[in-house]
Amino acid sequence: MIDENGYSDHIDNKASHCAKMLNDYYQKFDAQKGTQFVFSDLGTYKPGEWNIYSEIKRKLVEDYHIPSYEIRFIQECKNEKAKKAMVDAMNRGDIRIIFGSTSMLGTGVNAQQRAVAVHHLDTPWRPSDLEQRNGRAVRKGNLIAKGFADNKVDVIIYAVERSLDSYKFNLLHNKQLFINQLKTNTLGSRTIDEGSMDEDSGMNFSEYVAVLSGNTDLLEKAKLDKKIATLESERKNFLRERDAATGKLAEIDSSVSFHSDKIKEAKADLACFEKRVERDKEGNPINNLVIKGVEDSTDIKVIAARLQEINDKARTKG
Repeated sequence: MIDENGYSDHIDNKASHCAKMLNDYYQKFDAQKGTQFVFSDLGTYKPGEWNIYSEIKRKLVEDYHIPSYEIRFIQECKNEKAKKAMVDAMNRGDIRIIFGSTSMLGTGVNAQQRAVAVHHLDTPWRPSDLEQRNGRAVRKGNLIAKGFADNKVDVIIYAVERSLDSYKFNLLHNKQLFINQLKTNTLGSRTIDEGSMDEDSGMNFSEYVAVLSGNTDLLEKAKLDKKIATLESERKNFLRERDAATGKLAEIDSSVSFHSDKIKEAKADLACFEKRVERDKEGNPINNLVIKGVEDSTDIKVIAARLQEINDKARTKG
């Protein structure tokens, strides 16, 4: 038998914390009818069964006296028409708090006009899913955030020390790290330098893992790992840029050598010409070379093109 007193409702559990935070934001933005998103892929709403959605709603109604009709679940929508009606009600502020899973509420829901906060009761398996969740509120068209919240939306993640939350955050950390390193070309040839991309991604999962483990040494280690990884990344970038510069310098040296030889050849040709040409009293050549086809032209480019044409025809290619 299970002792129900040992597992009774506790003021420090996720549901209680979430209900309190929801009420805080509800009251703070009550005049503007600010709305909130609550995400959870576990314990989703099922009529007639206990679930985390209904439990938090119960707390909001009974403990904080928020009207029941202002709290809805996306699972109530059985078709797109009903879903659109719920979204419209959110944008009007008739619905103030909406619960849903990543698959049902994380995409295709444009109810951001009055959104002031996003709550995550759990973490999804993919970093992109977390971005999609936040994207329901953190996007263009959020009128309340722009006008009354310094154009910001608060994102609250609920996690429990020494629980599977730490494991899932660690998975997200590694996945997001790998994705970002591929996108920014900072991935080593055979290794992944954990931690180096946390700041760029804006999601510091490694520090979450350290905090959730309850071990402060891990938090310090996470910070040192990040610093080491950053230095290693900078070193790789330096070596990459140095190699590129070395290659460019060799290319320039080769070009200088090639054109220097051409200049020498041109000077030798000019010296040979000056040695053989006969000039009149005014210094003009008296044995002018006449090129057929451009007899009257003084345009150097036209003459050069004609000479190239004659050269091409003169080649036997034998």
